[in-house]
Amino acid sequence: MGDVVNTEVSVTKERSIGQLFDLTGRVALITGASGYLGMSMARALAEAGATVVAGSRELSRAKSVAAQLAVTENAAHHGVQLNHLDEAGLQRGFRAAVEAAGRVDILVNNGQQGHAMDLHDVTGEAFQQDLQNVTGYFLLAREFRNHIVERKATGCVVMIGSMYGVVGSYPDAYEGICTASPVQYHALKGGIVHMTRHLAVYWARDGVRVNCLSPGPFPSAKAPSAMVERLRQKSPMSRMGVPEELKGPLLLLCSDAGSYITGQNLLVDGGWTAW
Repeated sequence: MGDVVNTEVSVTKERSIGQLFDLTGRVALITGASGYLGMSMARALAEAGATVVAGSRELSRAKSVAAQLAVTENAAHHGVQLNHLDEAGLQRGFRAAVEAAGRVDILVNNGQQGHAMDLHDVTGEAFQQDLQNVTGYFLLAREFRNHIVERKATGCVVMIGSMYGVVGSYPDAYEGICTASPVQYHALKGGIVHMTRHLAVYWARDGVRVNCLSPGPFPSAKAPSAMVERLRQKSPMSRMGVPEELKGPLLLLCSDAGSYITGQNLLVDGGWTAW
């Protein structure tokens, strides 16, 4: 008889879904943490086990968010002052985050300031000021990348974009109700989406993944109800998004569940951009 061939394949033990999404032992810095969507994303990071450093233009608001986050056995949360539009301020904020938590493993670039001006009345100065947000996203991401390289570690950046960085506005949603979606906002978010791809290909060799999470219509209670109704009629799912629906996508991009994902723009828009 010939030799018996063992055809059993040796398989490396896979981690479970729970293990892949677990952020225990990692430190996440999220800017704009006191905002409508920012607070929900900060909660997601904390609930997944991360130590969260909440960044805000106002230190008191940052600390208030940190104090409200779920605390796991090995995590304690912090608040730091950080303004994307101030280069020295964002550098101080990043250093403060590292000093408070010891390091940063995850960066969520979410904070933003803008003007409620549309095509008809936006000034050149306001347009340029709003575009400074993407400059801040880059500068903070570079601080993070340098920090990761110095530590000889790995990390990930999640930029917060928008469906309006991919498709044009829906004019009928705003006409006769409120200011149209600002042209500079579209320019900003489109820039963030493409910058994500650019940084991803350069920083992959450094062990830094860079992705973009782009929400669709997620209006807060402050949004005009008539506008929201028009948006609802446009949506394939016939409804608006709620903040918790960003939690899972964010964790996919931040955790080992997304370890082979970089340079991507994940749209969470109820099918809006599928039209």
